[in-house]
Amino acid sequence: MNTSIKLSSGNVTERMNQRLDVIVDAMQDIKAKNIVKIDLRKLTDRPTDFFVVCEGESVTQVASIADNIQMRLKRELSEHPKSVNGGLVAKWVCLDYFDTIIHVFYPETRAFYELEDLWSDGEFTTYEDV
Repeated sequence: MNTSIKLSSGNVTERMNQRLDVIVDAMQDIKAKNIVKIDLRKLTDRPTDFFVVCEGESVTQVASIADNIQMRLKRELSEHPKSVNGGLVAKWVCLDYFDTIIHVFYPETRAFYELEDLWSDGEFTTYEDV
């Protein structure tokens, strides 16, 4: 007996929008700066559907932002990352949620990797600093 539930594309889109809203809100909770969402769905060679990128002003803030995102997604949507790279003293934490990859950078690290330039063909949404 197959008990799997098939989601319609509307449900998938709604769930993805919920996830993106929680991610951005969790970033803003911890006063992340320069939040950008990059929609990559129209690109054929994309590694994921969305990148959400922000920065913190210290390694402590970078870790706190990443921790808050994980906590909120777990609590509100019962979602867990596929992988987490970086840590307590990292200048870059990457959270992989399959179709959404979150990058929390220290400003100099973000400038070095130029992620937004690499994926400039995507559709960008910027959020005002809170």
